[in-house]
Amino acid sequence: MVQVRAVTVVLAASVLLVTAGCSSGEGGGGGPNTPPGIEGGATHASAAPSATAGPTPPAKGSVRVLRTVTEGLDTPWGLAPLADGGLLVSSRDKGTITRIDEKTGAKTVLGEVPGVAPAGEGGLLGIALSPDYASDHMIYAYLTTASDNRIVRMLYDERKPAGEQLGAPDTIFKGIPKGMIHNGGRIAFGPDKMLYAGAGETGDRGLAQDKKSLGGKILRMTPEGEPAPGNPFPDSVVYSYGHRNVQGLAWDDKQRLWASEFGQDTWDELNQIKPGDNYGWPVVEGISHDSAYHDPIVQWKTDEASPSGIAYAEGSIWMAALKGERLWRIPLNGTEASAAPEAFLTGKYGRLRTVVSAGGDKLWLTTSETDGRGTPVKGDDRLLELEVK
Repeated sequence: MVQVRAVTVVLAASVLLVTAGCSSGEGGGGGPNTPPGIEGGATHASAAPSATAGPTPPAKGSVRVLRTVTEGLDTPWGLAPLADGGLLVSSRDKGTITRIDEKTGAKTVLGEVPGVAPAGEGGLLGIALSPDYASDHMIYAYLTTASDNRIVRMLYDERKPAGEQLGAPDTIFKGIPKGMIHNGGRIAFGPDKMLYAGAGETGDRGLAQDKKSLGGKILRMTPEGEPAPGNPFPDSVVYSYGHRNVQGLAWDDKQRLWASEFGQDTWDELNQIKPGDNYGWPVVEGISHDSAYHDPIVQWKTDEASPSGIAYAEGSIWMAALKGERLWRIPLNGTEASAAPEAFLTGKYGRLRTVVSAGGDKLWLTTSETDGRGTPVKGDDRLLELEVK
């Protein structure tokens, strides 16, 4: 059961219900179902959509797989397109970064990131390019070490031999709690050129509500790892809190931040992020109508979500589902869903990990069948190019 927060009374009456899901980890067991119904009256909501929200996308969309770019990937996690062509992909378990030629599918290993200690859901996770990549050629990476999760940056020198193209990692931020589960791991530079990171609560629920802890948060920092100007809490990188395990970050065309989040036994979430807001975990899960917490825009039931990466394209958020093995489309009207979410590619490619905009109506999408919870076959995992509407 998916439930969409109402925009207005009229919209709430017209919202359809479709099934969706969450998980205790990246594909763990489900829990009891909550009685179906349309959720409305969201609390801590931003202003209702207005003329400045831009055109509302159609209620029904479409997805077409244009091609399989490459296959044979090993635990792909982060994905970063290069401006001059090619895509970088991180391997969670191997701790390597590989460049993929988007035209031929050829793979070149840049090198192995030292210090990665893969275990459970940890390892080499999200990657992002410096906002000044054209001049500094820096790659940022979120990784699990023997003692913590941290963010490093490395020089990428493609003039060097394959396997030796990554410079020594410079740690810009450390001390994010680590665990066998819920390490978060998604990083992305925002329109403000600040670095955002999703940090999980590692299974220790209390961290999410502790504003002094880095666990269960969305973090915002400068490219050097300092608290970003304008952060809601003094001298802190904490941007929002009360999260369980954020693995998706994306901005829409109005520079609003969105995040996907794993629930436990009841609801997975898509949230619109406001600085300083409390998103409820572990006190509440999903839509609570409690003014102390920021309600999700959409919530999914067990087995049909387990969301990881998200991207914005064609007026919608596109959300990759792991246990749900599908790509969700959530059409937007401002900061609300304008229609019921739609599921595409259900069961066709297995677990879906990361989705990234390829410009216009195109997306890059990676599968996640080799992460220990899938059913890998010859050729998995793969990178796909999609056309969406």
